[in-house]
Amino acid sequence: MPTKIIDGYELEFTGERLEGTGQWGAYVSIFAPSANPMHLTHIVPKRRVSADLQLLDQHSAEAEAERAALLILQELRP
Repeated sequence: MPTKIIDGYELEFTGERLEGTGQWGAYVSIFAPSANPMHLTHIVPKRRVSADLQLLDQHSAEAEAERAALLILQELRP
């Protein structure tokens, strides 16, 4: 699962094959720093970016998930 750390937030983004189809879905999960340096707080549980969005391959799904994760992070940061 690709990850990216930005300002202490850990973004996980992935593409997963949609059951029963040849299409792929984009999924995002975001963790934030916590008081315990050995633990991250799960602030955005893994979720599909858009129920209507179906992509042709894993690479496209991961790129879309990364784009969506960056947008979500912009909304979360002060």
